[in-house]
Amino acid sequence: MTYSPGSPDPLIALRPWEAPELTSWNRLPMNAVDRRSGAIPLDGDWRFQLLPAPHAPVGGAWTQAYVPGAWTLQDSGDLPQYTNVTMPFPDIPPHSPAANPTGVYEREVDVPAGWAGRRIVLQVGAAESVLLVHVDGRPVGVSKDSHLAAEFDLTEVVRAGGRATVRLTVVKWSDASHIEDQDQWWHGGLTRSVLLYATDPLHLADVTVRARRGGELRVDCRVRDARGPLPEGWYLTGELDGVPFTQDAAFDAANAEDERVSGFLGEARLGTTVPGVRAWTAETPELYALTVRLHRADGTVADTSRHRVGFRDVEIVGRDLLVNGERIFVRGVNRHDFHPLTGRTVTPEDLRADLVLLKRFGFNAIRTAHYPNDPALYDLADELGFYVVDEADIESHDHAHEIADDPRYLNAFVDRVARMVLRDKNHPSVIVWSLGNESDYGAHHDAAAGWVRRHDPTRPLQYEGAAKLDWAATDDASDIACPMYAPIEECVAHALSGRQTRPLIQCEYSHAMGNSNGTLADFWAAVEATPGLQGGFVWEFWDHGILQRVSDGRPAGRTGPALRGDGVAPPGHRWAYGGDFGERVHDGAFIADGVVFPDRAPKPALYEHREIAAPVRIEGLEPGGVVLANHQHFRSLDWLTGEWRLDLADGTTLRAPADLPALRPGGTAAVPLPFEVPREGGEAWLTLRVTVAEDQPWAPSGTELCVPQVRLRGPAPVPVPPVSGGAVRLDGEGLLLHPLLTAAPTLTLWRAPTDNDEIGGMARRWRDLGLDALVRTVVSVREEPGRTTVEAVCTAGAAVVRHRQVLTSVEGGVRIDEEAELPPEFDDVARVGTVFETVAGLDRMDWFGQGPWESYPDRAAGAPVGHHTRLVDELFTPYLRPQESGGRHGVRRFTLSGRGGSALRVTLDEPRQVSVTRFRAEDLTTARHHAELAPRPGCVVHVDASHRGLGTASCGPDTSPGYLVAPGVHRWSWTLGVV
Repeated sequence: MTYSPGSPDPLIALRPWEAPELTSWNRLPMNAVDRRSGAIPLDGDWRFQLLPAPHAPVGGAWTQAYVPGAWTLQDSGDLPQYTNVTMPFPDIPPHSPAANPTGVYEREVDVPAGWAGRRIVLQVGAAESVLLVHVDGRPVGVSKDSHLAAEFDLTEVVRAGGRATVRLTVVKWSDASHIEDQDQWWHGGLTRSVLLYATDPLHLADVTVRARRGGELRVDCRVRDARGPLPEGWYLTGELDGVPFTQDAAFDAANAEDERVSGFLGEARLGTTVPGVRAWTAETPELYALTVRLHRADGTVADTSRHRVGFRDVEIVGRDLLVNGERIFVRGVNRHDFHPLTGRTVTPEDLRADLVLLKRFGFNAIRTAHYPNDPALYDLADELGFYVVDEADIESHDHAHEIADDPRYLNAFVDRVARMVLRDKNHPSVIVWSLGNESDYGAHHDAAAGWVRRHDPTRPLQYEGAAKLDWAATDDASDIACPMYAPIEECVAHALSGRQTRPLIQCEYSHAMGNSNGTLADFWAAVEATPGLQGGFVWEFWDHGILQRVSDGRPAGRTGPALRGDGVAPPGHRWAYGGDFGERVHDGAFIADGVVFPDRAPKPALYEHREIAAPVRIEGLEPGGVVLANHQHFRSLDWLTGEWRLDLADGTTLRAPADLPALRPGGTAAVPLPFEVPREGGEAWLTLRVTVAEDQPWAPSGTELCVPQVRLRGPAPVPVPPVSGGAVRLDGEGLLLHPLLTAAPTLTLWRAPTDNDEIGGMARRWRDLGLDALVRTVVSVREEPGRTTVEAVCTAGAAVVRHRQVLTSVEGGVRIDEEAELPPEFDDVARVGTVFETVAGLDRMDWFGQGPWESYPDRAAGAPVGHHTRLVDELFTPYLRPQESGGRHGVRRFTLSGRGGSALRVTLDEPRQVSVTRFRAEDLTTARHHAELAPRPGCVVHVDASHRGLGTASCGPDTSPGYLVAPGVHRWSWTLGVV
């Protein structure tokens, strides 16, 4: 391409934003050579202009934009937009809208004088979505693919010792946007770091490392010279953990015969075998330091690349995915690069915090949904121990069928997959390549799969769009059946059908939107019991709430306030979701579907996963002891320690240190009970608190990893309090009068709809039935000595629910026996139970039951039974869109108390679902954000005879039938007392 100053810009003339066949111009090939040493970072403030379209002239005043960062979060005037499937503009592929925000970044760069005679390269870490590069007004190159680095050779356009003006123009919308239609915020800008580096003209063009679990190491290198033909006599050496090794002579001889070591490309192989090698797994992430050096004929070093090597094998044998010969369970999560202040720009510290949290909660795998993540993530996954499904930056959700076979997009599909593989192939953590997400299935996928299978036969491929056509197929672009949100019953049936041909690992399951992840324990019970099933990836890690200033609706930006770390936005701010930036086209709160809040605070569902994934479990009881099991794949229990705890219903708690047995992976052993269980005290629960014995890279010693539990003795019958001579006082509506209550106990069938309830359609049905507006009418009041029976009907539309309360005056309070008869059309309601409200000042809850974190009937495996205490304000979970929250499952009794004065004590006839918060259901139902809620001074208390499970119906299966609330007669009783 020729160019003279003053002539039209040839890069603009190319119109790369609407040319899908043009994936790049003048961009260097992707490679896995480490170039961090000696590089000059160009991060910081750049001059910036936001143009209305790519053709608009640059002019007027410059502002500043920080790099790396999205301009949509830097008060540029262009704001974030969230869509899931629908494109944010109506133009069909490959077209983009005429109104197309275009950011122009510019700064001066001083080129070191010491770089004279060297090859000088600019690396732009990521640009959304089309990048045009100019230096001193001269066109340098074009790149697409918003989530991989682009490199350009500047040797001919800059001068060592001189100063150059670098201009990076980023066009927001393009033909590429149609294949970057992921479920996330749309941004624009330079979202990863920019740097400048130099090499000798004779340089390493690529390094491919293959390290087998037996200790065999092979390093294939490609060598080029920027000046032209390779010089004679160059050679390579390697060093592994300080031990040198040299080129493979047999490989060099073969190459010489093919005349591939002369001319413009040289190829050479280094090889060695490591005796007694320490194999890499997610549980034992053993790494070796590899240094590759390229020498000139005189022995001087021309180029160096450093890598961390993990020796491991990945293979599929039959219907099992094996790592180092072992069938593993994939306890995965889908993860975006995200931060509530900086969007897709994340630091290594951010990434480490993400992975440390995941590791502590039992996850061992990450799917990089839905694009290659920041390069630092893979280094950390290697170091900390995660299996990674690396996914290409391809999703054409809105136009999937049209694009999958559109020849104009063939280059883009193959290019994006190939560049991902070339960048990440040396990471032991990467065990599977993914061809993208939700892009139908067409010839482009087969072409990309063919390239990968030729270039890297050491890893399997997966692509949900191919495998969903037939889980048992053997001739498509996926080596793994990786469905989304498939009901576990269908997965089990497939595994038992005799037709299964490949591993079944769900690429997405258990949608974590709002108060969700119901039946997670049931899912894993089925997986662990069924050969052929190996797990899956929870959707997803983050709630993608952007921190927004309430005062002006703008993003808080990278210099925003410190985050609280409890899931609640700082004062004066809120977590924004779709529609909060004035978008006309958006998908609302569907962006808030993670297991952590935007500030990385864990949601209660994480504790459920932690217990399901526990490395140590109590498998059962035997006379005088319990059976412990090691559920790890590769590690013994010597890195763990524990403490026993015995909780009795009468309030007694005993503790003792636990000596964990020396169990091999998968092994079991019986250990004696650490206590002599007292004969008295009622229900008895034994808990093993498992902690880290010595510091791990991801957890200091003492970090709690799981709390497996077993019941040693069942509950004694709840004693019926003796009837006292007092009278039960009622108001004119037949409702209980009590000095610590401001609203009397009454029947409720409604809950503030969860996201699953709303999107799954249940909330609409409940409203149609009138469950949110029951009308109570007293039919009769019958008084006896110490006892009053109130018969009432609650009407919901045309339906009638009969409700009876028998209120008995007992020692210290009132016993309330309740009965509700639901008509047949009420075959699936939210709850059947009692709601009442207390006076102010009761600020602490003590209870015996499951806890301490929130739990529900189908999400209760992670909440051990015991004696728990929390402030009432801490019981509520601040989901981004307010909804049913704060429940505790299996509660036997609880007390609400404050500083001085009387306390309210509730004793239940059997373990029940209970919630205590500051909010009525209608408060939660009408609010869009947590910041809109006004806490009530007293407590809103729910005691449920039956409560519907949570399920995951916002995307995926609803709860199981056993967790539904059925019609018919429901009975429950409880005692309300003052202490």
